[in-house]
Formats: sequence, structure tokens, C-alpha cells
Amino acid sequence: MPTPKSESTIFFLCDIQTKFRPTIHGFDQVISTTNKLLKFAKVLGIEVVCTTQYAKALGPTDPTIDLEALGSLLHGPFDKKEFSMFIPEVHAILESRPSLKSVVIFGIEAHVCVTQTALSILTMPRQEPFNVYIVADGVSSANSFEVPIALAHLRQEGAWVTTSESLGFQLIGSAAHPQFKAFSQLIKDYKGATTEAGEVILQGKSVSTIGQLKNLKL
Repeated sequence: MPTPKSESTIFFLCDIQTKFRPTIHGFDQVISTTNKLLKFAKVLGIEVVCTTQYAKALGPTDPTIDLEALGSLLHGPFDKKEFSMFIPEVHAILESRPSLKSVVIFGIEAHVCVTQTALSILTMPRQEPFNVYIVADGVSSANSFEVPIALAHLRQEGAWVTTSESLGFQLIGSAAHPQFKAFSQLIKDYKGATTEAGEVILQGKSVSTIGQLKNLKL
């Protein structure tokens, strides 16, 4: 896996809207991972592109996602009807930043909008193709079985599948980084949420089951 660098990376936040909450497996955990990633972006100065899927019917980005904290790092939310995030506004952002090398994607649904976004970027005509990273603990679908299949499909197509914490450590690069103290505190703050997101999204556990297992350890 090539190592992403913060100065040549952009984040893509795909269609995390409140209307999807009742239907998406691990929706709250996807939001938790998303907020962690946005804090990474703020600390490291990484731009974030955000989209919504047909907001007229499905509403805006979930308000528990702290987009405002990004300030000028945020692009969007751009509304779309296409499944892929690769709409003209987003294409223009990528075209205007020739120094970009890596695109990190998280959001919903893993097997539809996330997959089609990744495939669009992987096949984008460019002198140096983008490295596309999918955050495994930051994507989900209505049916949990779709997630591992989508991740396997994207690996086959040339995307890199990683986790939010692994990605964060790659982006920070070293304990000598001037923002390492702030980054390290975020890792500590999200320790429990990171574990829960992995267990719910990637291992298929329910939140109630996790709570029962923790109680057994007391």
C-alpha cells in the first residue's frame, strides 16, 4: 500500500444523511468514524468534499456530523442524483489540484455510492492515477453482508482498504510531526468508539451484544 501524505490527500464524505439512519447497518458508528476523520482533517489541514444524495427527498447531511468546524477545508455539501460523487463540481476540484495523489472515501452505501465513486476516480484519465483508500470502519450499507463484498470488489479494482486509525497514523507519519500531540489525543478520545465501529460494522455485532460482553468482563 502506498503511504498517503496529508499534503497530497483529500477526503470524500459520501451521502451521510439522517433519512438513512433507520435503514443503514451501524449508522451511528459510521457517523462516529466520520467525525473522527473530520477531526484528523482539521488537525492536518486536509480538504474534505461532501455530497448528499437527492437532498430534496432525503434531507441534508446528518447534523451530528460537524462540518462547520472544517471552515475553508470543506467543499460542499454538493447535492446529486447520480450515485457516484464524481459530479462536475467534484471533478473540477480534483482537476484544479494537480498535487493531489490520494482520495480517501467514507460514507454510505458501501456497495452503491461509495463503490461507484471509487471506480469513477480509479478510472479518471490522469497522468498519475489517484490512489483510492476506502475506510472500512467508515462505510456501511442497509444490508451488512454487502460491506465485505463491496470491500473485496474494490480491492480487486485497485483501491486500498484501510481503517480510520491506520490511515490516521499513515497521514501523521511520525511522532515528530508538530500536530502529533493533538492527533494522539484524538486517538485516545475515540478509543472506545473505534473499537465499537469495528465490531459493529466489520464483525457484525450489535451494540447490545457488545454491551453484554463488556459487562461479562467486569
